[in-house]
Amino acid sequence: MKIVDLSRELYHRTPSYPGHPPVMHGVWKTHEESFAESGDVHGLASMFISMVDHAGTHIDAPRHFGKSGISIDQYPLEKCIVPGICIDLRHIAPRAEITPADLEAAVMKAGVPVPKSGTVLLCTGHHERTFPRMEYASDNPGVNVSATEWLAQQGIVHFGIDSMRPGPEGKVNALVHKACLDLDITHIESLCNLEALLGRGQFTFIGLPMKWRGGTASPIRAVAVFDM
Repeated sequence: MKIVDLSRELYHRTPSYPGHPPVMHGVWKTHEESFAESGDVHGLASMFISMVDHAGTHIDAPRHFGKSGISIDQYPLEKCIVPGICIDLRHIAPRAEITPADLEAAVMKAGVPVPKSGTVLLCTGHHERTFPRMEYASDNPGVNVSATEWLAQQGIVHFGIDSMRPGPEGKVNALVHKACLDLDITHIESLCNLEALLGRGQFTFIGLPMKWRGGTASPIRAVAVFDM
C-alpha cells in the first residue's frame, strides 16, 4: 500500500483565505512548566490552535453554500472515502476559467474514467507555482459553472483543487459555490502535491472532517491510497 499526502501543513499564520482570521498556533504549556506543577513527577507539553473552519486543506460543507445545506458534522462519512482520479490542468493560465472541454480533454489524457460516487482532483499546478507567496491567494485558475455542472453530471460526490477556491477569484467563484449547493456536490480546497498522482490511474481518496457542530467546513488530512 502506498499513501500520498495531499494536505497542506498547518502552522502559525499559514496562508489563509483573504478576509479570514489567521491560524494561531503556539505553546500552551512547556515540559518544564508541567514538570514543576506536577511536583517534579513528569512534564507533559501541550499547544493551542485557533483557526477558521476553512483553514488549510479542507472540505466545504453544504452549509457553507447556503442555509439549506447540511453542516460538516452531518456530512456523510461514506463520501469521505471514495475512488478518485487526478487530471492534469497545469496548462491552464492563472485566473483563467476551466471549461467542460478542458475537463473532458484532461480525463481523456488521463486514460481512466471518472469514478461514479467518487472524486476528481484538479491539478492546476497553482500550489506548486505560488505557495506561500501572495499570488497563492489570488492568481488561481478554476472551474466555471458549466464545468461544475459537467463534473456533477459524471456522478461525483465532490471535486478537489490545489488552490484556495474552486473558481477564479470573483463572481465566477461565488457562482460555483452556489452551483455546488444546487447540484448537491461539494469541493475540497487547498490540496497540494497533486503532481504526484498524475499518470498513476485510480486511487482511494480519504479526507475525513472533524465533527464540528454546525460547521461550514473542516480541515482534513487528505490522502490518496494506491493498492489499498
